[in-house]
Amino acid sequence: MGLVLDSTVFITAERRGLSARQTLEQIAARFPGEQYAISVVTLVELSHGVARADSPQRMSARQQYLDELIVVSPVQPISVAIALRAGQIDGESTARGVRLPISDLLIGATALELGYKVATSNLRHFQLVPGLEIVSV
Repeated sequence: MGLVLDSTVFITAERRGLSARQTLEQIAARFPGEQYAISVVTLVELSHGVARADSPQRMSARQQYLDELIVVSPVQPISVAIALRAGQIDGESTARGVRLPISDLLIGATALELGYKVATSNLRHFQLVPGLEIVSV
């Protein structure tokens, strides 16, 4: 089993002054033996945060964090299988009147396809993905 790390893991760590490497070292210490990855969607979310930074210094720090994360973490693309699974989950959920944010849906579908859990502090959204195991961080 492994973990797909949601952007909330990195946002919290960056706000605490940790580097991407330090963040991943803490994850490895907390979950020994677990493989980990991030979804390409997480890069979208973190890049959004870089663009919305409230100062040039904060923008630079966030960009540096993101650049380091890309180097030190495996990044999972959205494959055809992930897209189809996400579409099925979205269709079934919508039919029940439940709407999932597309980014969390794609991250959750990535974890399901890999046979991984999602590590996040955003339990509310990920609990809506059927069959997904969630680890609160």
